[in-house]
Amino acid sequence: MVTILYAHPYAKSFNHAILESVESKLKSENKDYEVIDLYADGFNPAFEAESLRLYSKGESADPLVKKYIEILLRTDSLFMIFPVWWGMMPAIVKGFFDKVMLVGTAYTYNDAGALVPDKINVERTVMFTTSQSPTELFEPFFNEYFKNRVLDAVGFRNLEWYNCSETSLGSQEHREKFLTLVSTKVLPL
Repeated sequence: MVTILYAHPYAKSFNHAILESVESKLKSENKDYEVIDLYADGFNPAFEAESLRLYSKGESADPLVKKYIEILLRTDSLFMIFPVWWGMMPAIVKGFFDKVMLVGTAYTYNDAGALVPDKINVERTVMFTTSQSPTELFEPFFNEYFKNRVLDAVGFRNLEWYNCSETSLGSQEHREKFLTLVSTKVLPL
């Protein structure tokens, strides 16, 4: 199954246009997919005391965590769509990884104490981001740290990252060109 992890609060944003482009392409190919819309779901990215208490047991008091895990366990391909704020993902996306990637589901520890993927098995991970600043500024974070230390560690493999820089100050043609790129990168799954 295809899952889209979407994180933007404004329905008229360029990120939302990217979401619509991905959905349109999947629908045109009759592909089953599910959207995790963190803002629309009212996901709280901050740990509350009870979820933190349960975390080391691989559990959470947040019912959305269970829902998201169930979706991720069925996911073969993951599309993430979010803006780059302050050089990285928004807090709600960071909170998604903090709270949803539970030990015993997303990862376990090997004898050396390193994380190893457990039950989540996503073969293709595609990340579409938007920024005002040049893409090169964020490459060390997304292509090195986030890919190697987070995504690979919890079973999200084969990252493809595409960023649309100059999103708000760039031309309409620039944004349309990026949407065309998005459409070509959705398939094959």
